[in-house]
Parts: sequence; C-alpha cells; structure tokens
Amino acid sequence: MTSTSSTSSAPDGRIVVGRILRPHGVRGELVVEVLSEVPDRFSPGRRLWLVPRNGPAALVEIVAARQGPGGASLVRLAGFEDRDRADGARGALLEVDRSEVPPPPAGSYYLFDLVGCLCVDESRGEIGRISEVREDGGGLLLVARGELGEILVPYVAAIVRQVDLRERRVSVHLPEGLIEACASRS
Repeated sequence: MTSTSSTSSAPDGRIVVGRILRPHGVRGELVVEVLSEVPDRFSPGRRLWLVPRNGPAALVEIVAARQGPGGASLVRLAGFEDRDRADGARGALLEVDRSEVPPPPAGSYYLFDLVGCLCVDESRGEIGRISEVREDGGGLLLVARGELGEILVPYVAAIVRQVDLRERRVSVHLPEGLIEACASRS
C-alpha cells in the first residue's frame, strides 16, 4: 500500500489543494489550509479554481502568499481587497485541474485516485464505490457507498489488501462485524 498526498478529488474532476479557513486582517488576506505537497502551488501568479460552498467556481489568481499560523498559508487573491470579500470565501475550496498534478512516484498513487474505485471485500464481495477518502484524526478512511449504505473502511495495510487502479478496484479484508457495526443508510 504505497500512496502519496491526502489531496482529494472534486466531483468535477479537479483536485482540491486548499481550503479557505477564514479572513486574516483587513486587507483581504485569507488563511488557507494547504492540502497539496507541491511546494509552489500557492506562489504568486498561480491560478486556482475558487469553489464556494454555494455558487459557481471561479478562476482566481494568487497575488501574494506567505507562511501562516499552524502550517497554514496566508494568501491574497486578485480582487480580494478587504475583509468583507475575504469573509465571503470562508469555507471555499481551492482546486486545480487534474492535468496540473504531477504524476506520483513510481509504484505509488494519490489517494484521490481511489475515488470511484469499486471496493470489494474478500468474503462479502462488492460493498460499494469509494466516494471519498476522509481523514478523521485517527487515520484515513475510505468511504464506500453501495447497497449496504455507507461503509467506512480503515485505510491500513491489514485491511486494504490490493489497489488496482487499472481495473479501478480496491480489495479489502474487513474484520468480522465491521459492516454491521458501522454501516449507515443515511
């Protein structure tokens, strides 16, 4: 199980590389949680898709960026000149087109590549398609949605046995009782 980057996939095929947490100061600067391992992803001049919680995505340009608190970045976007405009972007995602993501190192894959793969348990068969990779503080979870509802599959070597991206299939060995204990039909 060799993966890289917890960057997630957006439904539109773009890749999420940041999340706007809140405004910083009064001049439109934003505190951004960085979800990318590409060092210059937030360099001035770079263009990203700003995807608000409600509303259409818009292409924006980075004017300035610097290190912020707790590993976050402080980013200024063109057209964000004051705190009110910055506050309106709270919770928005920053995305790049999939073509802008460098290939993973040989023999590995990005976690977002798992989204859409069929998740198959060795004993129960198909349990659903992976809809997202979620970080919950205790580790990563593959969220598989299917006829049994939503199943949270711990992303650990003892459970995730094989990833075949060519076949779009993830083979797992779920512990006895996991499906019954955590399946959600909501």
